[in-house]
Amino acid sequence: MKPKIWLSSPHMGGTEQNYVQEAFDTNWIAPLGPNVTGFENDLENYLNNDKHVACLSSGTAAIHLALLQLGVKRDDEVICQTFTFCGSANPITYLGAKPIFVDSEEQTWNMCPNYLEEAIKDRIAKGKTPKAIIIVHLYGMPSQIDQLLEVANKYKISIIEDAAEALGSTYKGKKCGTFGAYSILSFNGNKIITTSGGGALVCNTEQEKKQTIFFATQARDNAPHYEHTKIGYNYRMSNISAGIGRGQMEVLDKHINLRRANNQFYNDLFKDVKGIEVQQQPTQDYYSNFWLSCILIHDDAPFTKAQFQAAMDAENIETRPLWKPMHLQPVFKGLPYYGSNVSETLFNKGVCLPSGSNLTKNELDRIKNVVNSLLAKG
Repeated sequence: MKPKIWLSSPHMGGTEQNYVQEAFDTNWIAPLGPNVTGFENDLENYLNNDKHVACLSSGTAAIHLALLQLGVKRDDEVICQTFTFCGSANPITYLGAKPIFVDSEEQTWNMCPNYLEEAIKDRIAKGKTPKAIIIVHLYGMPSQIDQLLEVANKYKISIIEDAAEALGSTYKGKKCGTFGAYSILSFNGNKIITTSGGGALVCNTEQEKKQTIFFATQARDNAPHYEHTKIGYNYRMSNISAGIGRGQMEVLDKHINLRRANNQFYNDLFKDVKGIEVQQQPTQDYYSNFWLSCILIHDDAPFTKAQFQAAMDAENIETRPLWKPMHLQPVFKGLPYYGSNVSETLFNKGVCLPSGSNLTKNELDRIKNVVNSLLAKG
């Protein structure tokens, strides 16, 4: 069998081991240490908007602590983009709150500002003003941020910005991960840079960062013994993982350029193919890292979605459907949803393509050959 072409595999830059070795040499094998501090500083400098970053065990943990610090409690309601990974929505339930799902718009595939306002108005009419809004920049594509912020500010509801897939993406020149009351990043193994597993909460003040670290280290009070007046969590990133992250930061911009080059490859590959739509940046205001390049396979395409994925799989090339909307997931059955099934259509038609920054020319040629073979049969 031919070697596997992965959707998005880790891509080391070469200096990660230096930071990890330093952690071993100095015995900083703990959820604190110079690599954690250094990685946080690297991220703060990269985001460059006077932000304060707390490194955590995952992006999901970051959303949980953002909700906690925004005062979300049992029986509260939190609006969440339905077209996303479950990690965006699950933390709402950790606090006993209820997710309210909102559909996407067709330009960026992210939360629709019109449906957001419809949802807010209806929840208020039903006696529940939502406590927070979770927006997501899917596949690296920035949301319609100005419009979403306008709606949120109109009703005085805080936005949590899920930028797990969008590190390095920008909207009107400003980095994704800097727009929310809190913003989150992810460094899972398949992300644009990785710490193996890990995430970060981006805060607007130093005090919010300190509070995040307090909750992430079991909420231990300042006392000579272990004293706890609040419930805490074991969410801090380890010094080893942060060392990997420091090395990855040195190649972040290079990885972004390589993923954007992959996206151009797919644009060129499908430009004359009827019925195949490659996700695009709507205007020059949007700059996507194209963490994953995605296509929609419409009814008039020369092959179906199932045929395309089967042909890729036969050549040991990984593809994946777009995210199944949260309001269609069995675990969230019956929860409120506002929209017109844009996200459902995207799920039914969409495919994520191999997009790693470590794709070789030979691997891209293999992908191209599968497409050309399908077109020849069509």
